[in-house]
Amino acid sequence: MIRVQHVSHADAHVAIHEVRQRVFVQEQGIAAELERDALDPVSAHVLALDGDGQPVGTGRLAPDGRIGRMAVLAGHRSHGVGEALLEALVEAGRRLGLAELHLHAQLPACDFYARQGFLPEGEVFQEAGIGHLQMRRRLGMPSAIGSRAEAVAVTTAIVHRARRQLCLHSRQLDPGLLDAPPVQAALRRFVTARHDKQLRVIVHDAAAIASSGTPLLALAQRLPSVVQFREVADPVDRALASACLLNDAGDFYFRLIGHRIDGEAGIALPARSQPFEQQLQRVWDRSRDCSELRALGI
Repeated sequence: MIRVQHVSHADAHVAIHEVRQRVFVQEQGIAAELERDALDPVSAHVLALDGDGQPVGTGRLAPDGRIGRMAVLAGHRSHGVGEALLEALVEAGRRLGLAELHLHAQLPACDFYARQGFLPEGEVFQEAGIGHLQMRRRLGMPSAIGSRAEAVAVTTAIVHRARRQLCLHSRQLDPGLLDAPPVQAALRRFVTARHDKQLRVIVHDAAAIASSGTPLLALAQRLPSVVQFREVADPVDRALASACLLNDAGDFYFRLIGHRIDGEAGIALPARSQPFEQQLQRVWDRSRDCSELRALGI
């Protein structure tokens, strides 16, 4: 019953500041004078309303592309309100023609923003006495991935944002990446959320995967109709050194050298994702089913 509206500060300032006062000042102990600033009148604002029309969440987008003042009342958290607010702000950024969005994420909220395609950068810093991390999301163009933190964030986002299908090509299932806790949490959520989900995994050495103890094998055993493994068979495919993860929402993460982290990733870029999707489909069709991985006693 939650609905999110784009509002002006002039029309909705009472509701906006009511939510922010309760979250930032009363709950988090931030000084009241820091809750408002000169950017409020010139920023784009969104407001989440419950079924009775009462404000339960808010956020803003400043003219320079900075998302901030994200606040959801305690009783409405973990129900998708924050995600709906963030999606509305990203859409506002697109309409304004911004090339990228950035924000200062409180440390406990970093995983939340990562799931929506925001990549961490820099070191932790203090703002209003609370630890924060700068995060950024490009709009309309890919991002270069060069660190493990960025790789984990974008992998988590691609898994989280998948609607019904995920496709993965990885020689050895990327130890240190696919088994990172945020990625594992997103994978478990994806494969258990609905019965029409499908995770396709293409590997190069099924025997090595069987002995690796990767958590993906446990998921494949519990949900063999959802998690499907195939091993490359064509000599051309066996020579591929790249790795790729993509979903059906137009998101992708491609690495030319598969055992390395650095690569290119895009969020909501279906035109850039489609060639990777077509290539993975061809490799999938030529590969053999790994029924022995589903039968492992792990």
